[in-house]
Amino acid sequence: YLFVQFYFNFLTDKWFYTRVLLGHALSWARAPAAALNFNCMLILLPVCRNLLSFLRGTIQCCSRTAARQLDRNLTFHKLVAYMIAFHTAVHIIAHLFNFEYFMDAQLNRNSSLLTFVLSEIGTNDSLPFLNPIRTNETNPTIVMFTTIAGLTGVAITLALILIITSSMEVIRRSYFEVFWYTHHLFVIFFIGLVFHGYGRIVRGQTSDSLNISNPKICAEQFKTWGQNGSHCEIPVFAGNPPGTWKWVLAPMILYVCERLVRLYRSHQKVVVMHPSKTLELQMKRKGFSMEVGQYVFIQCPSVSRLEWHPFTLTSAPEEDYFSAHIRIVGDWTQALYEQLKLVPDGEEVAIDGPFGTASEDVFRYEVVMLVGAGIGVTPFASILKSVWYKHIQNNQEVFTKKIYFYWLCPETQAFEWFADLLQSLEGQMAEKAMTDFLSYNIYLTRWKETEAAHFRVHHEAVNDPITGLKQKTLYGKPNWDNEFTNIASNHPGTKVGVFLCGPPQLGKSLEKQCLSHSEADVKFIFNKENF
Repeated sequence: YLFVQFYFNFLTDKWFYTRVLLGHALSWARAPAAALNFNCMLILLPVCRNLLSFLRGTIQCCSRTAARQLDRNLTFHKLVAYMIAFHTAVHIIAHLFNFEYFMDAQLNRNSSLLTFVLSEIGTNDSLPFLNPIRTNETNPTIVMFTTIAGLTGVAITLALILIITSSMEVIRRSYFEVFWYTHHLFVIFFIGLVFHGYGRIVRGQTSDSLNISNPKICAEQFKTWGQNGSHCEIPVFAGNPPGTWKWVLAPMILYVCERLVRLYRSHQKVVVMHPSKTLELQMKRKGFSMEVGQYVFIQCPSVSRLEWHPFTLTSAPEEDYFSAHIRIVGDWTQALYEQLKLVPDGEEVAIDGPFGTASEDVFRYEVVMLVGAGIGVTPFASILKSVWYKHIQNNQEVFTKKIYFYWLCPETQAFEWFADLLQSLEGQMAEKAMTDFLSYNIYLTRWKETEAAHFRVHHEAVNDPITGLKQKTLYGKPNWDNEFTNIASNHPGTKVGVFLCGPPQLGKSLEKQCLSHSEADVKFIFNKENF
């Protein structure tokens, strides 16, 4: 709507003489600029996590579907970024043509051409100019680097290119620090954006000048402009006042408030402990309150004072501490591990959060499927611990009647820390005659031949040779079509909440299964963790 509206706005009489110089390239520059303003207004909102957590808690009591949309904040953030990149490209290409047209009007120094006459306005009198290129002894490149619009445009474009390229998944996963630091070029992007229009390079005829001289008529009489007996005065031009700040001021204020909240929280230090190579940080902080499946941002000042990394909480709300499990991959986690080895009594870290996720809604479904891949099992550790406290310790009734848990691991080492929790749950649920409440399936997706031989030898043992559980480990990947079909037949007339913390490919597969197996009497609702 904005694109079309602004495109046609610049086809009105006010911009008639500007179009004489630039043609339709004027509209093709201004229409994407309007769309850019709108998208730049939106881009910061999905990363205002405290605001999103507040909104999620406020609206989920009214609409679970509306609350689930907030869990897609990063997807929305990426879509807006794609639109910013697209409209920036159109805006730049159009302005490259515009500067060439401005330059051509100066180079063709023929007084019988309207383009040259328009370019000369403001040279020898006090009238404001229309053509920002004031001499034929220059070129568009020099103008680009000597004007406010040109310099800020170059800064904005370079910042945007670096932000987008460093946000590619291969960079995020392999060089997270590059992504993290480069992403903060958004500060330069927004500063350049606010000041980009202060040069007022694109100019149109003023209202007073339009009332005196009709441009469509006077364009044919340009040789007699301002002469006695002529009904056409020399047109007067003015640039539009910069308006981008009106679009982005409120989101910028919200984001600054968000960072101030983070700064306040970061001064509330916690002490951490670590029992194994997969770090378990057990922390306490006064006034900390959480729900199942939420996540926090963690900063370790002794490693880096600028880097914050998101981790899912693995503790339950009923516990008197909160914890996070961190798999050691990448420079930051390795540096954190090395630092903790040097400080055996604990290390001070800063915490920001907790923030809401889709997993908060687990106990709103009667039947639940939990799917974790590798370290992605962490939010479900919190959920299963909470189940243990609610059902086993406190005999508390919950709406959820059945949980199907699936854990996909590429290697046996990944089972080490979480198997203990499952063993405890398995034993105590057997004592309480609650074995039907939780069904779990653990899949080993990759294994070595020597390990396979060992597993075959011990397969008939009472407990699984890998996890120590009575439920035997399965090999390969689940047949999701069969799993969904069985669950649908076992629970007619219910809504099944499907929760995933894992890779995007698995998410696409599960979302497709949810759609294909949802029928009149059974609905599968897909929820995915996003950080």
